[in-house]
Amino acid sequence: MYCCARGIFLRTRSSVFNSAFIDQYINDFGWSRSQVSGIYSAATLIAGLIMMFVGRSIDKYGQRAMMVTIGTLFALACFFNSMVSSIWMLAIGFFLVRLLGQGSMSLIPNTLVAQWFEKKRGVAFSIMTLGSFASAMMFPIVNTWMIETWDWRFAWQVWGVLLLVIFVPAALLVVRNKPEDVGLEPDGFVVKNEGKNQPIMATKLLEAEQDWTLSEARKTKAFWAILICVGIPAMVNTGITFHIISIFGSNQLSPEISAIVLSLMAVVGIPMSFVSGFITDKIQTNYLLVVIFLIEIVLLLMLLITNNILMAILFGTLWGIANGLERIGLNVIWPNYFGRKYIGSINGVGVTMGVIGSSLGPLPFGVGYDLFQSYTPVLLATLMFPVIGVICSLIAKKPDKSQLAG
Repeated sequence: MYCCARGIFLRTRSSVFNSAFIDQYINDFGWSRSQVSGIYSAATLIAGLIMMFVGRSIDKYGQRAMMVTIGTLFALACFFNSMVSSIWMLAIGFFLVRLLGQGSMSLIPNTLVAQWFEKKRGVAFSIMTLGSFASAMMFPIVNTWMIETWDWRFAWQVWGVLLLVIFVPAALLVVRNKPEDVGLEPDGFVVKNEGKNQPIMATKLLEAEQDWTLSEARKTKAFWAILICVGIPAMVNTGITFHIISIFGSNQLSPEISAIVLSLMAVVGIPMSFVSGFITDKIQTNYLLVVIFLIEIVLLLMLLITNNILMAILFGTLWGIANGLERIGLNVIWPNYFGRKYIGSINGVGVTMGVIGSSLGPLPFGVGYDLFQSYTPVLLATLMFPVIGVICSLIAKKPDKSQLAG
């Protein structure tokens, strides 16, 4: 089977990536945590609104061209971030990283895997997330080490070079937009010249999947319920990740423990992503989302009492389980529900909601801490969002075009 996943090994999680730099900005420039959180949220919001256009560009130009273009621009953004010296440069740097990193570098691989796989889509997404979890496991420790050994400017420059030297050439040489471009059908079935010789299984798979336009998808309750389910974890996880060093610090836990927890989350998430990949191929995805939000409620409550290394390890483990389930469930649900023909445009709206959700996460945590000198009030208030997520997950049942026509 021709495996497109070889070309998408580098998928960034910019909140995890940025977490090691936040306190450096605050300490070096004297900015308040509310200022940095506010700038980050505003930059993320603007970046999120642009993601719909990125999705349309993917449908128009293909994943390969977009991956090379975005990878090059992301490298330049890293070099720009290494030169930050004012609050306005920080805002631009945050915007570029969120647009090109979490936004585009999530959307492009997601649509690529959706094009290449149908029956094995859940497992394929599980394999893809190996790169995502590997980066989440590596970035906090490597960034902390580079910052402590050299400085944060040097760390940014290193990642810019690696993008240009490794990621961009790999995308150019390895990635193909869809299986039809190399004489294959989804899941690796070979296309025969004569229709009678075409594999029966492949034909049935293609007939079974309904392709929805963005306009059609918007008319369903499932579309809007899924959008809410996408936005809530993005908001909660980004808020926690962005302030994880400070949250743990308020509980007398060191930055090194925070880095270990972020890495542990990634380590646990790897096997969980495989498990959830098989689960999504067997059960309705919206039921998996219910489990994710229930775990999220537990995580928020745990942050109130995590004040030793054992509790931190337990928190990181449970967080990894939730992330492993979330990354597969929220990736698979779009093509499973709405097909692959217009997946760039449809998933582009989903990524927009995810980035917007991310933009809303850091600011309440930062303002809450500045006001109360404690994260307890904002953690308790945040509990309402996963409860809403449970409700929306139950509403998000797979739509059918025949019902839409009726």
